[in-house]
Amino acid sequence: MTKVKITIGGINKDAGSSKEYKTGGWRTMKPEVDVEKCIQCLKCFDYCPDGAVKKTDDAIEFDLDYCKGCGICAKECPVKAIVMKVEEK
Repeated sequence: MTKVKITIGGINKDAGSSKEYKTGGWRTMKPEVDVEKCIQCLKCFDYCPDGAVKKTDDAIEFDLDYCKGCGICAKECPVKAIVMKVEEK
């Protein structure tokens, strides 16, 4: 019987941040917010899997460099202030 050594884990010498990988180019739909409807509950921020929702002093904004257009923000908005629009490229 031959023994095989299995290595578990590893060392990633080039570990970095996902900030280096702008993934917004994958998007076909983009979110738009109606600031008049927005109650700044930040559910969009909580649910965004990409960290693409940013809060400003008086509104929310989307970092389109990282937004993949999944629409979770629009789905979770309790007042329907976010709508998904076709991305014009």
